[in-house]
Amino acid sequence: MPQDSIAILDYGSQYTQLIARRVREANVYCEIFPWDAPPARVLALQPKAFILSGGPNSVYDEGAPTLPAYVIDAHLPILGICYGQHLLTQALGGIVAPSSYREYGPADLEIVDHDSALFKSATLAPHETASGSSAGVSNQHSAISVWMSHGDKTDELPPGFHLIARSANSPVAAMADDARKIYAIQFHPEVRHTPQGTQLIHNFVYDIAQCQPTWTPASFIEESITRIRARVGGDQVVCGLSGGVDSSVTAALLHQAIGDQLTCIFIDTGMLRQGEPEQVVETFQRTMGIRLIAVNAVEEFLSALEDVSDPEQKRKIIGEKFIRLFEREAKALHIDGTTPRFLAQGTLYPDVIESRGPERQQAAKIKTHHNVGGLPKDMQFELIEPLRFLFKDEARAIGTALGLPEAIVWRQPFPGPGLAVRILGDITWDRLQTLRAADAIVREEIDRAGLTRAIGQSFAVLTPIRSVGVMGDGRTYGNVVAVRAVTTEDFMTADWARLPYDVLARISSRIVNEVPDVNRVVYDISSKPPATIEWE
Repeated sequence: MPQDSIAILDYGSQYTQLIARRVREANVYCEIFPWDAPPARVLALQPKAFILSGGPNSVYDEGAPTLPAYVIDAHLPILGICYGQHLLTQALGGIVAPSSYREYGPADLEIVDHDSALFKSATLAPHETASGSSAGVSNQHSAISVWMSHGDKTDELPPGFHLIARSANSPVAAMADDARKIYAIQFHPEVRHTPQGTQLIHNFVYDIAQCQPTWTPASFIEESITRIRARVGGDQVVCGLSGGVDSSVTAALLHQAIGDQLTCIFIDTGMLRQGEPEQVVETFQRTMGIRLIAVNAVEEFLSALEDVSDPEQKRKIIGEKFIRLFEREAKALHIDGTTPRFLAQGTLYPDVIESRGPERQQAAKIKTHHNVGGLPKDMQFELIEPLRFLFKDEARAIGTALGLPEAIVWRQPFPGPGLAVRILGDITWDRLQTLRAADAIVREEIDRAGLTRAIGQSFAVLTPIRSVGVMGDGRTYGNVVAVRAVTTEDFMTADWARLPYDVLARISSRIVNEVPDVNRVVYDISSKPPATIEWE
């Protein structure tokens, strides 16, 4: 591995990928491995340190995940977070005990050892500029705000460790064995609810693990191209292209790696946004010069989804339908006498987390993403997913570095199943047309107000609710459209966007006046969690 790296062992926390995000924000490469991955696979990364994630278990649960012996035997720096602290405590001779009550939410962390390498000022990365003042986590104050989420606690320190921080409900909120460079914390520095958590992770990555900040979009592209070429060899690859940033970046990356060995397949499901089928063909076939096959499968998808209202069933039907169409089109290709062996997808890590992908079996399944849990078991392709461990903003940075048009890089995220999961209940062509028109208005007004970059995602949802209204002095009984707009950094958490009232007023007025059979518009003010960004 050309650059310094960190191995993150995943114990099932919904925050694990946020740990990776914070490490990468420090321009240090990292990979996430299941806690029980073969040691040789993890050590092949040649990590300079380990980070142990949190998780939903207690160390006393039957069959609970354990700490692999090689982690300690490698004599590398270790940072244990939450459940990771409990594992280190138990494995190294301390005592873990149940807390008097589950601690979930903000807490005040009292720093006992201000000179600890974990809390003192970090070495600044080359792209950062020192302000001239102390950048230490504690900034010499006795307490900082952190985010807790645990049911157990460290009750007795292991031999060789000393206390470096505590909270009201966690007598050992942070502990350290400086000689072995092993550190453990009860709180979660990876979430934004711990304001100085990023600094703490920088301290571990730079000062303790002595990593250099060499991981950049350019280095990711270079390494991805090497991996893709080594895996693909002379075989053909088809890429499922939706026109969204994820699949577009994947296509551009594959094209740079293997050139004409790539064929993109764009399937018009009938569930795309207004004008998108034409835009995708124009951009990729004519502008980017990538071989593209456009397939009109509107009737096939509508037929497969007839009378289906359950969101999980929708996603699985759509996922399988996509694969069967890719297989059919691939068989018809026979480029240079061969059928494509690989299918490339623009899967991102939030999809894997919520779907509980194969490398995330310790985590809870939130919903099945069509390109993860919706894939048929007898699929004939081998998957290539170069962005599988990236967040949306990282994918955008890669797209920019690859020279993709700004209109694609900053295109609003769109779920693979399309409008199918923004129509609650049965899907018909008429309902699709209603939602398509409403959604176009939402996006037009957000863009007109100059808010597109500030908002992570904005769209309309067609609900199964009908309401009484009055239009033209007469009674109506029309559809209710919900508008959703969120702000987010990573799409794992999100807050509802505080849109200006005049923008909301224009959106509502236009939808009611321009979209037939809609007489009411509501605005969704739910955050993620507890809601997800999409309604289905």
